[in-house]
This record gives sequence, structure tokens and C-alpha cells, in this order.
Amino acid sequence: MTISTATSTATTQPTVNGDDAIVRVRDLAVEFTAMQGNVPAVNGVTFDVKAGQTLGIVGESGCGKSVTAQSILRLLPTPPARIVKGEMLFKRRSGEVVDLARLQPKGPEMRSIRGNEIAMIFQEPMTSLTPAYTVGDHIMEAIRLHQGVDKREAKRRAVEILDHVGMPQPSRTVDSYPHQLSGGMLQRAMIAIALSCRPTLLIADEPTTALDVTTGAQILDLMESLQAELGMAIVHISHNLGVIAEVADEVAVMYLGRIVEQAPVDELFNDPKHPYTQGLLRSLPQVGAKRRLEPIRGVVPEPNAIPPGCAFGPRCPQFMPGKCNAAVPPLIQVGPAHTTRCYLYEG
Repeated sequence: MTISTATSTATTQPTVNGDDAIVRVRDLAVEFTAMQGNVPAVNGVTFDVKAGQTLGIVGESGCGKSVTAQSILRLLPTPPARIVKGEMLFKRRSGEVVDLARLQPKGPEMRSIRGNEIAMIFQEPMTSLTPAYTVGDHIMEAIRLHQGVDKREAKRRAVEILDHVGMPQPSRTVDSYPHQLSGGMLQRAMIAIALSCRPTLLIADEPTTALDVTTGAQILDLMESLQAELGMAIVHISHNLGVIAEVADEVAVMYLGRIVEQAPVDELFNDPKHPYTQGLLRSLPQVGAKRRLEPIRGVVPEPNAIPPGCAFGPRCPQFMPGKCNAAVPPLIQVGPAHTTRCYLYEG
């Protein structure tokens, strides 16, 4: 396996090991420059995503899920956003490994990866698509840019991929504008755009948020079948634990920019360790349950006012004064593939 040297002048560079990891994020930190100073949005995030695997990232709004995803694709506005530290090692189709954190966001290498080898499904398809262009125009742009075919061939492939994602009447829909499509059709169009170049990594940022339950279930089934067909890795971002329980192989729980717990999906839902994860699960309604729902007390602090020590401390029912607020808890191994960031499991 070769390592790209065009993006760094360092004499040594870490490599992706010889397993099937597509991307390895290590100690990623992102901050935004604001009037009150530098505001941390992501702080020390680490995870792997393997080929054919779905990593679910969950947490309340403002915890850094979308910032993490946009960092991988280098879509954050710079300024005010800035990657402070960390690396994002991505294994390209050629076997070459590049550190996405060191690439220029608008440089030729990042442009050759974005939309081609790494693609993204955004939260709101209506606001993510340009209203002056047809659905076919959006798909054809990616195909022509990355696959070097003429307009006629690109349109043929656009119709083919629309049919592949279950779009009704794809030969007509290809010439439709976004405002002419329903929410479910728009999301299928977004998936078609993302999959037009058969990426090895797909980032899905709340792909069913704006959809009704039935349509959302159809979209999740479609993504699952396409993943099995293409063998791609998926990072699925959601605040909906029910969705994550259905689609993910592994789950990372984020709170105020940090991953506070990570485990295989069954283990995390059956044996959550971190008080925040436990609180999220207790706040979910369950069929046949006779207990009252228990919401997590308090609210998520502003990123520029993160409490000292464990950021969840002020909301935690098991808070230990003098310890939890003294220093950020270390990441502790509580199972073969289960980690958590909590002093309850220290020693």
C-alpha cells in the first residue's frame, strides 16, 4: 500500500493498517472563530469505518455530528472553521492512503475524492439542490466531472441510477426540477447523486429527518440494499436512536464535541455504560412499557461555555464533585470493543 506524499512534507506519516478500514479518524479537533474567541465544535474524535460497515453517530443537536461529517469531506467554511489537530486517513480505490486533514479543500486531489470516492446525503434535499437545475443536471455534473463521459452518456447513466434507486418514471424525472418532486422523491434523487460514481464511503446526515415514517423506512431499506450491492462503508448521522438501532453495526455517542461511548450496536443498546447514553435510552418510549419517560435534565451548554472536566457533569445524576469537574475523563475500555469516557469505570 502506498502513501500519498504530495500533501505533506513530513518525513513519516501514519498508515492505514492492512485491514479493511476505509477511513480512520484520529484525535480530530475543529474550532470556529467567533466574536467571543475560538469556539470548539469537535474535540478529540476518533473512530474507524470499515468496508461494508455502518457506523452510527448519535447525540443531541449541537454535539458536533455534522461538523465531523463535513470535516471528512472538507466542506466546512474556512474561515471561520479550522481543523486544529488530528488526521483523517482515507484509503483510496488505488490503495493509496491520504490524510484528508492535510489536503486543500478546493485542491485537485480533494476535488477528485469528494463526490467520487466519498459522497454525502444531506439533511434537507430541498435546500441542498439548486432550484434552477434539473435532477438530471445534478447527477450528470458528478458523472461528467469524475468519469469523463459526454453529456449524452452522462444523461443515460443518470436515468439508469434514478431507476436503480427506485425513482418513479426515471426517464421523465431526470428532467424535473426539485420543486416538482415530493420529499421522498427528492431524497431518492439525493441518493442517486451520491451514488452516481459508486463511492467507497457514504456519509448520510439525517437522511430521513424530513420524511414521513413510511417513506423514511423505504429510504433506509434502499440504502441497506445499495450498501450490500456496492460494499461501501456508511457513516449514518442521526438523533433518532430507533433508526440507528436498525441500520448501524457500531454506534458512537457524541456529547459536546467528544465521543463519550462507542460499542457494537447490540451491546450499546443492551448494556449502555455512560450516564448520557443511559439517559438517551431512558427518554425513548417503549412498546408495552409502564414506566414514565425520563428526560435528561437541563440543556446542552453553549460550545463557548463548556463546563470543566466532564462536559455532561452538570446534567449527570451520578456526578461526583471534585472528580468529574476536575479533568476530562479518559477513554476507558469496558469491553472487547466497548469504550466509554466516564470516571465510574476507572480502575
